[in-house]
Amino acid sequence: MSSYINYDKIYGLVYTEKSNKLSANGKYSFKVDKKTTKCEIKTLIKKIFSVDVEKVNIVNTKEKTKRFKGILGSKKSYKKAIVTLKENQTINFGS
Repeated sequence: MSSYINYDKIYGLVYTEKSNKLSANGKYSFKVDKKTTKCEIKTLIKKIFSVDVEKVNIVNTKEKTKRFKGILGSKKSYKKAIVTLKENQTINFGS
C-alpha cells in the first residue's frame, strides 16, 4: 500500500461564534470532503498540524434556501468535522 496522502480532502476551517468557543476547549471545526471518513480526517489532522487527535465527530449540514434582496438562492450542503485534541494541545493557524 502506498503512503500517498490526499491533503485536498480538508477544505478549511469553519470559523463561527460557536466554533470559536469550542476552540478554547481544544475542539476545532473543519470543512471536509463529503466522502472522507473519520479515520482519514484523524490521520490528516495528525500529519498536517502535528497534534494528537482524541476524537472526531461528523456533522452533515443540509442545503438551505436563502433570500437576498428578493432573489431566491441557496447555501450548499457540506460535511463538517469537529476534531477534539488531547489535553494541553492546540493548533496554531499562524496568528
